[in-house]
Amino acid sequence: MKALSTYQNFYFVGIGGIGMSALARYFQASGKTVLGYDKTLTKLTSALILEGMDVVFEDVVTEKIKTLNKENTLVIYTPAIKKLEILQYFDDNAFTVLKRAKVLGMITENTNCIAIAGTHGKTTTSSLVAHLCEEANLPFSCFLGGIAENFKSNFHFNGNDISVVEADEYDRSFLTLSPDWAVITSTDADHLDIYGDNDTIQKGFQDFADLLPKNQQLFVRKGIQIGHEAKTYAVNEEADYYSDNIREIGDQIYFDFHSPTTEIHDFVWEIPGIHNVENATAAIALLNNFGVDYATLKKGIASFKGIKRRYTKHNYESGKIYIDDYAHHPTELNAVIGSIKTFYPHKKLLVVFQPHLFSRTKDFAEGFAESLEKADELILLDIYPARELQENFAGVTSDWLLEKIKLDKKEVSTLENAFNMIKEKEFEVLLTVGAGNIDTLYDGIVDWLADKE
Repeated sequence: MKALSTYQNFYFVGIGGIGMSALARYFQASGKTVLGYDKTLTKLTSALILEGMDVVFEDVVTEKIKTLNKENTLVIYTPAIKKLEILQYFDDNAFTVLKRAKVLGMITENTNCIAIAGTHGKTTTSSLVAHLCEEANLPFSCFLGGIAENFKSNFHFNGNDISVVEADEYDRSFLTLSPDWAVITSTDADHLDIYGDNDTIQKGFQDFADLLPKNQQLFVRKGIQIGHEAKTYAVNEEADYYSDNIREIGDQIYFDFHSPTTEIHDFVWEIPGIHNVENATAAIALLNNFGVDYATLKKGIASFKGIKRRYTKHNYESGKIYIDDYAHHPTELNAVIGSIKTFYPHKKLLVVFQPHLFSRTKDFAEGFAESLEKADELILLDIYPARELQENFAGVTSDWLLEKIKLDKKEVSTLENAFNMIKEKEFEVLLTVGAGNIDTLYDGIVDWLADKE
């Protein structure tokens, strides 16, 4: 395998994906020529074009593609891409074609890699770790699974010595990494279309933990059995590292942090939710062991602005609250809705949820039903199929899921009709939640609620 440095041109097939675009930005920042294809024009692909990347949206082998030299061009693709004329051309002409995960793994081989894994919480935790590295002025690059508000991007470059990587368990991608330090936030069952069963998922995370050198550190949420030596972290219970005394004052969360040797009082941050304090605890523990002092960590925690679509909250003078979140698994829904119920126990909650994947909806139907029953009223959108076809999942529909949800006020809607339905509802807290294209409702809702002030 040739070194990445020998390539001048990098062609991304599926460049608009959150993981792919971070890699594209890395090579762009490294002075390489970046080109790519994606199916649709989005905010993200538009941003890539503005940054100087050549992005096309038609599956056509153009003259520009034909001029590329296989000796200095690396083609990178995502498993979400199935069959394309462009990809076939590269295969037929003996270009080097690699999965995104393989390329990211090659980058981590030559850096001091901090990898954040887990079925939930890894995007917030990895983005926070990257922000704290920036606060400490460490020479790092980060590859994130969401748009970090502090960076306004899913990628940030401040050097090549350290890599901060969101370690994705989908398709076992995280097993291509070379982690030196790692966090495992959760190992709940997910991606059963890939893994088959929960035992196989657990084995995947154990294999990931085994990648760590013995002399380095693994931090695992207390209660996870990983079969590997690790430091534990927790919230509101003792562990190697834990946070407690959590309280909300205005729009800020205060908490105390405990290590085996010290207590640090009154960390302050603006990211709601008990689960997010847990993510912060992991980041503080790892980076203090990495060598960052508590004063710097405290400052960084206070200035962290979060991730787009991770408990993004708007308060209105009318008293209404709007929260948008990426949660797409019952455990994540429980965390988000649980936090809302903790902080606003007496406010009427309207949940608008878009299930993501037929397979996930089928595998976790009972869990979704139990989570969504905590709403006061529910609008359930049609299932977002992503890479799947309805014909392969006969009977798995939102109407089928709705029947399992024990709630008086509930109905199914298309995405197109959802906004008008929301405007007819009475609520004090509105939660839009899901990982598909439900985010297209966001701007309209924000503007509508602001106009009602």
